[in-house]
Amino acid sequence: MWWPGWGGGTDWRAKTACASGRVVATVPGMTSTILIAEDDRSVRESLNRILRFEGYETIAVEDGEAAVAALENGEIGLALLDWMMPKLDGLAVCRWLRRNNADTPVLMLTAKSETSERVAGLDAGADDYLIKPYESDELLARVRALLRRGGKSGGQSGLDDLTLDESGRRAERSGVDLNLTKIEFDLLLALVKRSGTVITPSELYEQIWGYDFGPNSKNLAVYIGYLRRKTEEHGGRRLIHTVRGVGYVARV
Repeated sequence: MWWPGWGGGTDWRAKTACASGRVVATVPGMTSTILIAEDDRSVRESLNRILRFEGYETIAVEDGEAAVAALENGEIGLALLDWMMPKLDGLAVCRWLRRNNADTPVLMLTAKSETSERVAGLDAGADDYLIKPYESDELLARVRALLRRGGKSGGQSGLDDLTLDESGRRAERSGVDLNLTKIEFDLLLALVKRSGTVITPSELYEQIWGYDFGPNSKNLAVYIGYLRRKTEEHGGRRLIHTVRGVGYVARV
């Protein structure tokens, strides 16, 4: 079990500068900077130590306004946002990020366990969520999965009148931009690249999220619903189909 006071010892690989609750740790050779926005000081400092020990650069802040400032001023590879923070909560920060067309992955940290509350986080644009308390190994696994998905690939894919530009990470249908979030684009691309093939939920969870949420999770169904609404918004015929008891397939 991960406890707020755990720090993994002194990290001799990182140099840290502290000012007004903001911590920046720099590790030579690493390019992925992780933003930690958490108002609980002990949790914030523990997260900072855990991630620095793994070799990541970190910026740690204590409220939502400071998180927005960090996202505006720096190249952030991943944002860890506590749901409940002063000034702006994690949902507000996430919505701000998505309104500004940023595809920075967001991992929401929350004590809220109700399905409706988790769905609210996904609706705000979060890519994933982690319920407190959590194991440090699980936290690091999710961080690695989100950072892996942060890179951009080249080329184009398409199905019917749907076109996906992988390098620009844009999707259009009949020339209309679908304005997809990062997860939505990754999921649609995975389905289109294997169009005509039924893909199981477990495969999609592993490919898009980096791990399987399990048979009771509704995350995938929620995102399939988002994609259907966006791809069919202007009267386009359905391209994403459910094969009951098996999975999902993209086909005309």
